[in-house]
Amino acid sequence: MRRLAAAISLSCLIVSCSLGAPSEDASGEEIYTQLCARCHGADLDGGIGPALGSGSASAEESDDFLEFTIMNGRGRMPSFSSSLDDEQLDRLVTYMREVQDDA
Repeated sequence: MRRLAAAISLSCLIVSCSLGAPSEDASGEEIYTQLCARCHGADLDGGIGPALGSGSASAEESDDFLEFTIMNGRGRMPSFSSSLDDEQLDRLVTYMREVQDDA
């Protein structure tokens, strides 16, 4: 079971890293779809990674925590500091909050 979890994590990391940076003017939704949805689900409902939508643990975290986690990684989640600038990061977190609030 550990080997399967490690293989899935590695696959997610490889896919995430091979996607490259989103376009400079990408919306938060576009950034999420490109970098996050494969692991966290298209609707922030989870998958390989935890759910990020309404009622999730991340919905209770501060924006600073989410930004730090996205840029530095956490556990099996890779860092996206080489893929996102500050404005893209702001748009991504804003999108996540909008989805969390809409549910």
